[in-house]
Amino acid sequence: MFRCPGQDQRFWKTEDIFEVNCTQCGEPVEFFKDEPKLKCSNCGCFVVNSKIDIGCADWCKHSEQCTAVTKEGLNSVCDKRIEHALSVLDFAEKIQAAEGGDALVVKASAILHDIGIHEAERKYGSSAGKYQEIEGPPTAADIMKRCALPADAIEHICKIVANHHSAKNIDTIEFRIVLDADNLVNLQEETEVFGIDEIRGIVEKRFKTKTGYSIAGELLIKNKE
Repeated sequence: MFRCPGQDQRFWKTEDIFEVNCTQCGEPVEFFKDEPKLKCSNCGCFVVNSKIDIGCADWCKHSEQCTAVTKEGLNSVCDKRIEHALSVLDFAEKIQAAEGGDALVVKASAILHDIGIHEAERKYGSSAGKYQEIEGPPTAADIMKRCALPADAIEHICKIVANHHSAKNIDTIEFRIVLDADNLVNLQEETEVFGIDEIRGIVEKRFKTKTGYSIAGELLIKNKE
């Protein structure tokens, strides 16, 4: 079966496997160049691959269609979106461990929740949430079908992707977990200019799980006091 040369390890060089020091304990974690994050075997924290390389995007004539970004903006756009997805995934895993729910649905939804942004920008000239909610589910479904996920899980995940901005047509525990995780990541930047009373109001209004609410209190309120 044909494999993209950028992802085929037969074409890799020695420098495509390297170590990144854990930001918590300092122990080295061995990465392949295309692995976005790994758990540190020493302390259990997740380490993000700051040198991630998706392989063929720098030279392949089909890279724009494959990666859904232009070559000029590839590194900065990919880094930002990957970092956001991984941060949402980390929070979602912590909340799910306490709240329960289907771990597969939570993890896949956290990773795929913002997919469709590029297509929304291409079609509508905007990556606003309402457009991403339209374009995201078909792309997410295609990816999950190729990964052979169960049909009921695909349907559930697509509903989360299609509603994580508007929160209209779904209210499962998995949806609430992903919504809280996304809010935790976004609000750390959005609330920098807010006063403590404004932040308390936002936390009271937005968070849907006890664990998400508790984490928000620690990150967004106590750090401001």
